[in-house]
Amino acid sequence: MSKQKSYTFAIILITSLFFFWGFIHNLDPILIKHLRSVFSLAHVQASLVDSSVFIAYFLMAIPAGMIMKRYGYKSAILVGLLLFALGCFLFIPAANGLSYMFFLTALFVLSCGLTILETAANPYITVLGDPSRAALRLNFAQSFNGLAASLAPIVGGKFILAEEPKSQEELMALGDAAKLAYIQSETSLVKGPYLVLGAVILLVAILFFFTKLPDIRDEEEVVGKNLFSSLKHKNVRWGVVAQFFYVGAQIYVFSFLLVFAEDALDMPGQQAKYYGALAGLLFMIGRFVGTFFMRFVEAYKLLMLYSIFAALLTLIVIFGSGMATLYALVGTTFFMSIMFPTIFAIGIRDTGSDTKSASSFIIMSIVGGAIIPPLSSSITDMTHNIHSSYVIVLLCFLVVMFFAWNTRPVESLENHSL
Repeated sequence: MSKQKSYTFAIILITSLFFFWGFIHNLDPILIKHLRSVFSLAHVQASLVDSSVFIAYFLMAIPAGMIMKRYGYKSAILVGLLLFALGCFLFIPAANGLSYMFFLTALFVLSCGLTILETAANPYITVLGDPSRAALRLNFAQSFNGLAASLAPIVGGKFILAEEPKSQEELMALGDAAKLAYIQSETSLVKGPYLVLGAVILLVAILFFFTKLPDIRDEEEVVGKNLFSSLKHKNVRWGVVAQFFYVGAQIYVFSFLLVFAEDALDMPGQQAKYYGALAGLLFMIGRFVGTFFMRFVEAYKLLMLYSIFAALLTLIVIFGSGMATLYALVGTTFFMSIMFPTIFAIGIRDTGSDTKSASSFIIMSIVGGAIIPPLSSSITDMTHNIHSSYVIVLLCFLVVMFFAWNTRPVESLENHSL
């Protein structure tokens, strides 16, 4: 009974982390829109915000796994929280220095912390309880990531997009001193939100430090194994591929939603931010709905169904016109909602003592968020048509659909052959 209680409190505490990294990730679309205007960036240059965030996942996922294997989940979470807070505080000198590269550096440091947090928290919550309900438990925790996704555009829009930024023509009309003063005032808008968030994360780190958490270990794991041994599992290998493409699609859809509204519909940021909030709300609802249906439907079947609907909506974005394309784009977020946690849960399924290294590789594949957005953005810059860039997103959803079918449980394969 006491063990169950300790697991319950641990799940609550770990679930709070899903909210925090969901919130910071969903400030990125606001940041992209803001910095693109302030520094007069092309689409590909603006996409470097995503690249600086998600390259950290590629570089830090394996070190994060090593920290977990050597020191446990709690130590990894504390290191992640401290780097998270440091990255937030670095936004202050970045804004003062008027440097786009400094902003990217701050995002990279922050994301190193997020990498460690996600590498630890995702598998930790799957092993805290009944293994058969791991996907359901992870989807529930990730639902709070969706809650953050619905709140971040509103908060970020209020404090960072306080007023519609000047166009490039208006900037060129300003004198050097006036232009510098304008850029300084615009970059300063990001300091407040990130300073507050950094302070909150430090408080969370202190709470974790003084809280006793269950340290789940496998006896075989304590002895130590080859970090790459997890790749012998088929579901881990396919999980790495599917997560790469899924995260790339998710980041491009969310990060460039406001840019899509501006380019395709000439919609100002102050109006578009509400569609960003709606996308986050649908993302959250999709997670809760998916978590509910996973009580009755196998995870791989639900993942297939969601990926098919996401692909169909993406076809409307590519070939449609007018507001229907924006509604379709926002609608994809509902069907993207269960993809990350479900791919993750299937990917580490039945990996036993290889769970932590499997988690490292699947988290490392989040680097797709650094590669897919620039690739998609380059299509926009080449074709001068943002609709065409979503062909890459369509491909990503088809990969997820194939993953779901290809990694279905052995018992499903046996039933299918009868």
